[in-house]
Amino acid sequence: MPPEFQIDHAAPLLFVINDASGHNSTDATCAAIESALKAAGRTGELLTTAPNKLAEVARRAAARAKATRSAVVAVGGDGTLNTVAQHAHGAGCAMGVVPQGTFNYFARTHGIANDTAAAVSALLASTPQPVQVGSVNGKLFLVNASLGLYPALLEDREAYKARFGRSRLVAMGAAFATLMREHRQLRLRIDRGGVLRNVRTPTLFVGNNRLQLEQVGMREPGAPDTGSIAAVVLRPIGTMAMLWLLLRGAFGNLGDAENIEHFDFHRLVVGPSFPYGRRRVKVACDGEVSWLRWPLEFRVAETPLMLLKAPGHSSVDG
Repeated sequence: MPPEFQIDHAAPLLFVINDASGHNSTDATCAAIESALKAAGRTGELLTTAPNKLAEVARRAAARAKATRSAVVAVGGDGTLNTVAQHAHGAGCAMGVVPQGTFNYFARTHGIANDTAAAVSALLASTPQPVQVGSVNGKLFLVNASLGLYPALLEDREAYKARFGRSRLVAMGAAFATLMREHRQLRLRIDRGGVLRNVRTPTLFVGNNRLQLEQVGMREPGAPDTGSIAAVVLRPIGTMAMLWLLLRGAFGNLGDAENIEHFDFHRLVVGPSFPYGRRRVKVACDGEVSWLRWPLEFRVAETPLMLLKAPGHSSVDG
């Protein structure tokens, strides 16, 4: 481990808590964190924040963690983790995770418990270890990034969650509603290692998370990591075929679907087939949708994220 990432256990850990994440109340989450800290004889500062102030709180916390040789700890779902990771990676400090979301793919991939007290107790005994992250135009993603249909699905999912609450069933219902609508086809030019090709697709999905890819059948369980990330391109299909693919994904056998193309890469440049039109495109990174400028450069980030992981999880994971 590089000496600049060694943790001073006398310095307080900085917990950035998204008070809109998870099924537990913020008070219950804070109580569980404080109890775990007290039991281990460690100190921490709990920084609760609304979603619209999360980025600024994470930026300040990461800067303080770097200055005090501590770590910033993200408490929330994959979107919260993404925001905190942007600033921890940029500041050059270690990051911990206390998952509070619906799917928690990043935490589960790295062996981090869903229970708040267990996750805090484990990270207090953990050391910073490098983990692979992806980037698109310099913006990090821990789990996935996408454009086209998938960002629309995410926006619908957030609207459904606001009405019906957070659950896997609500997420599936939102996906079904999204797929029942008509969606325009993206006309993309893809540059993969100097090989150019034009494609029409309703969505381009880029995955950096082994567990998520395994669950939908894009990775064999236990397959070795290659230090690459995966692209998934959906060929133009109708609504019923789209729903059938959703069902196949739920049962983990998308990998051999004839309407799906997938491949691994280290760097991929994506732009519109026709250069005249919108200069920006909606891109979802770990469930958070933003506008990015064309062309999009997807790649394995040159510098890994230093994540607090329990002993025995020392590899750079995808």
